[in-house]
Amino acid sequence: MANIVWHTKFRIHLDLTRDDLGHPEFPELWETIYRMDRMYAARGVPVSERDLQCGGVCQEAGVEAWMHLRLRANGRREAVHEKAEDEERHVLPMSDEHKAYQERILRAAEEGGFPGDSEVRTRVGRSWIQTDTLIEGADGRRIGWEVQLSSVGVEGPRSVRARAAKAEKNGITPAWHTDRADYAQRHDTQWTRSNNLPAHVIAKIGDLRVISGFRALDFWRCDSRALYPCPQGNGVRRCGKHHATPKPRDVLFDDLVRQTAAGAIVPVEFRTATKRQRFWVTSHDRDRLDDLYSDDSQMPAVAQAEPPGKASSNRPTCQPSVTATAATFPATPLAPSDGTLQPFVPTQPMAPISETNAPSAAPSTGSGSTPAEEATGLPTELVALQRAADAEWSMLGLLEDNEGRRQQRLRWYEAAAQTQEAVTRYAHDNHLNRFNVEQRLRQIVRTSTTTAPQA
Repeated sequence: MANIVWHTKFRIHLDLTRDDLGHPEFPELWETIYRMDRMYAARGVPVSERDLQCGGVCQEAGVEAWMHLRLRANGRREAVHEKAEDEERHVLPMSDEHKAYQERILRAAEEGGFPGDSEVRTRVGRSWIQTDTLIEGADGRRIGWEVQLSSVGVEGPRSVRARAAKAEKNGITPAWHTDRADYAQRHDTQWTRSNNLPAHVIAKIGDLRVISGFRALDFWRCDSRALYPCPQGNGVRRCGKHHATPKPRDVLFDDLVRQTAAGAIVPVEFRTATKRQRFWVTSHDRDRLDDLYSDDSQMPAVAQAEPPGKASSNRPTCQPSVTATAATFPATPLAPSDGTLQPFVPTQPMAPISETNAPSAAPSTGSGSTPAEEATGLPTELVALQRAADAEWSMLGLLEDNEGRRQQRLRWYEAAAQTQEAVTRYAHDNHLNRFNVEQRLRQIVRTSTTTAPQA
């Protein structure tokens, strides 16, 4: 198909993307030409005798490529080549970098036990969906990888949203990957991005890092102690509800391929007051976000985190700059599901901590550590406050009348606020990462009690 058609009788070029075909001096030009082409077709006139040729790539190549017209049900005008080889002339040759990405996606998926294939055509009614690389994941999940590199053009593909929606409608989860920053900033689908690399670097076995498109969600209560401005207000007013803020995280490309196929990493649409963002998150964060959207008056429960994986033994294929890594992608250790505790990671410095300068499990408060503090690594006051807040939350589930639930919810809010304030003060006084302190405190309470509601 082509957008520019050469009319051999009228000796003019017709631009099918414009209503007047580029000739406002000829009213109803499209109706005249299209009606004539349909009459030729009805009488069996060969395409080569219908006065229409490709006026774009084929004409520039010195080839007479005959065409006929077609009008879609949605009103879209199309000119179709008579011969398939003429149509293929309009398809740009696949770059070596594009081929390297296809090979890498297949290799990474097969290492995780997920089969796949490249250039897959899926029948959809009377048309087709062609996917760069299609991975067959767990539980019938199908991930359709589309690679758009810098050679495509500055403006990029214009039909991304339509193609992604068509894939989703037919059971394929779209995954678009690029090496251009301006493509990655679009939100017509879930874009991921790596650095611009040559084909031989992409293809080799190394740690290819995704530096954009994957997020971790930070859930917080909008009160006077919040670190973020209220997304529903003017930046000053506090609404008292709970919100989520996406934080950039980097991930290895091979892990992204395998975990999207397994369902551990999933696409989301993150709604704000003015726009929608599309990116990838863990399935745990997606579940918590769904809970938040259904009821923003309470904090969604913290999902049980999976134990961290082993460090890769492969040499890195590409790495973000040191400045960007330190400022934008701080590493957040995950709490193992077996309840074991990991040492705290201070917020400064960002460099890896050696055994000689690693903080102790229970920082001294100046008055000595109790046996309970040495066992948990946190002051007993923090544990008691968290348990008290959890108890208030448990009482909320036992009440049925609205007024009683409202009063109990206020008591739970106050207990949770005291806990959060104590956590903030403790982390500040001991130069620790507040998020890690809070996660560890909740892990301690969950493993030490039979019921563990979240504050």
